[in-house]
Amino acid sequence: MVSMLQASLRAPVTRIITPLCRGLLRLGLTANAMTVIGSLATIISAIYFFARGELFVGTIVLTVVVLTDLLDGTLARMSEAGPSKWGALLDSTLDRVGDSVIIGSLMYWFYQSHDRLIPVALISLVASGLVSYVKARAESLQLECSGGFAERTERLVILLVAAGLSGLGTPYVLAIGMWLLAIASTLTVLQRLMIVYRATQ
Repeated sequence: MVSMLQASLRAPVTRIITPLCRGLLRLGLTANAMTVIGSLATIISAIYFFARGELFVGTIVLTVVVLTDLLDGTLARMSEAGPSKWGALLDSTLDRVGDSVIIGSLMYWFYQSHDRLIPVALISLVASGLVSYVKARAESLQLECSGGFAERTERLVILLVAAGLSGLGTPYVLAIGMWLLAIASTLTVLQRLMIVYRATQ
């Protein structure tokens, strides 16, 4: 469902950000520079807001920052050089760093507030990393390994919606969100392992 929503929104979103990307290119901003700027903004925002328990404001800021992830791909396609393998690797790597810092910042806040969600957050952190690792390792073996129950967008939606509602005072929603994230991420790892297993038999 989320993948279908992404597909239906891709064209209108691209039309909106294309003029912005043209302006950024005229200013000399490259896709890789945009990737680094967006990732640094994600890291700083997560540490500043989530690690201090300012979940609602942090969610708003992070949602805006994460949306800048749309810009680097469009910048790469519109540039004279076009997309590059280095740019793709840099984007993927920094996405993993940003996602880990978001969860890690929540874990720090859980620790400070003596919350019992730390083990659940740790499972989410490890499983989220494994989702990406299994795909990357499969592709290095020339095997297709896309899909699964919760890709990056789905995981971010679960995490940010739960954090934002918790920041508004909704009871238990963060615990529900973290458990859902941990389970969904773990299921996705297992799904991708099965995809690779079937492809190798």
